[in-house]
Amino acid sequence: MKHTVIYPGTFDPITNGHIDLIKRASHLFNEVIVAIAQSPTKKPMFSLKERTFLATESLKHIPNIKVIGFSGLLVDLLKKHQSHILIRGIRAVSDFEYEFQLNNVNRRLMPNLETIFLAPSEENSFISSTIVKEVAIHHGDVSSFVPSIVECALKEKL
Repeated sequence: MKHTVIYPGTFDPITNGHIDLIKRASHLFNEVIVAIAQSPTKKPMFSLKERTFLATESLKHIPNIKVIGFSGLLVDLLKKHQSHILIRGIRAVSDFEYEFQLNNVNRRLMPNLETIFLAPSEENSFISSTIVKEVAIHHGDVSSFVPSIVECALKEKL
């Protein structure tokens, strides 16, 4: 049976922590769709087009990955791609509380939804896009947190 999983997020920008989870998910499922949310209320640093490009370039070495941009309800995206499985990353208890609330809302909208929570590897457990942007804004070295293409894009953006 073919299983497609969707890993949604803002990915502003994609980090080594995201890539770690995506690689691991790629070993568990036939296809992993990295779904980059437009998220205008979050006021992302990078446009949807830029985030999609950075993710595509950062993940091109993984064969069963597809990167797409989207807006709207996540459950509508799942239905469009005939999937009922989400991957979500959990770094800390605070992540779980937020993700658990989102999961409950999404399951109310799509009762057959299954969410798989993955914890990042130890070396990536503290990395978040927010922290990466904060370090970059203050001219800190983000090279161990993001792929080189993202590091360059951050330098150009700032």
